[in-house]
Amino acid sequence: MSSKRLAIDKFAATLMIIFSLIIAVLIWGGEICGDTCFLHTGPKINYFSWQNKRIGAEDIAFILGFDRPMDRQSVEANLKIDPPLPGKISWAGRRLAYTLNQPIPYGESYQITLSQATGLGGESLQPFTQQVVSRDRAMAFIGTTGAELGKLILYNWTTQEQKILTPDNLIVTDFQFYPRGEKILFAAADKKESDILRQLQLYTVTTRLNGVQTQPQINLVLDNQEYQNNQFNLAADGQKIVVQRIKRDNPVDFDLWLIEGEKPPQPLHTQGGNFLIAPDSQTLAIAQGEGISLISLDADQDILSFLPKFGQILSFSRDGSAAAMVNFNTDKIDLRYTRSLFYVNNRGVQLELFNTTGSIIDCQFNANSTYLYCLLTELIEGEFYQEKPYFAAINVETKEIIPLLTLSNYQDMNISMAPDGLGLVFDQVITNNQQVSNHQYKPVATAIYFLSQTSDNTESNPAQPLRTNSGAEIIGGNLWILLIPPTELSDPTQQVSLEELPFV
Repeated sequence: MSSKRLAIDKFAATLMIIFSLIIAVLIWGGEICGDTCFLHTGPKINYFSWQNKRIGAEDIAFILGFDRPMDRQSVEANLKIDPPLPGKISWAGRRLAYTLNQPIPYGESYQITLSQATGLGGESLQPFTQQVVSRDRAMAFIGTTGAELGKLILYNWTTQEQKILTPDNLIVTDFQFYPRGEKILFAAADKKESDILRQLQLYTVTTRLNGVQTQPQINLVLDNQEYQNNQFNLAADGQKIVVQRIKRDNPVDFDLWLIEGEKPPQPLHTQGGNFLIAPDSQTLAIAQGEGISLISLDADQDILSFLPKFGQILSFSRDGSAAAMVNFNTDKIDLRYTRSLFYVNNRGVQLELFNTTGSIIDCQFNANSTYLYCLLTELIEGEFYQEKPYFAAINVETKEIIPLLTLSNYQDMNISMAPDGLGLVFDQVITNNQQVSNHQYKPVATAIYFLSQTSDNTESNPAQPLRTNSGAEIIGGNLWILLIPPTELSDPTQQVSLEELPFV
């Protein structure tokens, strides 16, 4: 036998002795430490999709990943969320998906735990506990009096902090939150301008929400040197902005422009009236002629489809599968032209929800797209025709109309649905030609109770630069929130409540 063969045999024998010793040590150690040793541990969760993440309305589900097949029944029986978040469980292999029935309420902390579950072999799961936090509950508004006049103001309900986001020289006229609340897109002009609406520029400002504590930073997005900037809309992904613009030296040059990321603004070479970017952030809905055109915002900018007879688009459902649209009818009731509210979805359904001689001012879907919350008016005939404004909830499946609240006026009123669907905020502008004391909103259904009245604020500011769309001088304003129950409105045990917010 050669020396080379002997060396190989000795090396192999040495390895066998070493591996035998390692195995013996592991077995002996396992008998001493039991289930605490690595080789004897039970199954564990090795993936959690909400790890280190602030949760928002778009986070409709979380996923738990296990390192081995589990006894699914034991997992489902022992998964706990505190406070509860109702939802449904589904499985895909070794992954569990928990889908929420409703968007997670903002400004809350939740503890997700799983213990006492077992693997298919009966071994106990290593206990799992995670704390998750939803985004801060906050709102923004434009101040109308004193030092807050014309400024964009942010109130954080979670931290109970209020801050002014814009400088003294700017008058803000409109704004829209970015999807995660980290920034706000707003239109503003220098307060020294004689005609503010013709001198608007677009800016962004950071909000310091959700744990980010940097000072508010303002950046110019679109100037007004060659064009007058009018209405704008921000895409759901925060990457696209569509702006209506008019060339200053050639008013015939009236177009929609697209701002995408850091690219220079580009004209879309299309005109029209009311417009909205769909939730897919790739499609623009715009009123053109006697219908609504759906236009691609990709490079080709083709017309994807045309919906005749509709004259206005009010809102999209959160997932973009449906929209609320208005048909300005040619038929008449008692010599009055009518308007119809339609529910239109991507499966070809065009459902007329109701017909009215009054106005359909705005409608917003709830989180699950089961109801539309609408600001409407009823035409009251007498010596003078008057429109009586009111809020109503409309079930898009049954077409049931649930009156919620009668209003004293609706001049330049805006409504905004909270991302978590728990409230609808609306404003009440007070002008110098209004009687501003004792504005009372009256409930028209037993499901509502009235909580407060507006404050008396009749002091006029002669230097007030804020005006309504009709040119009336604004001397104040009130904000209200309609609190919406998370369950069906048809449930008589649920109550929709109205509160005045302590802001002007």
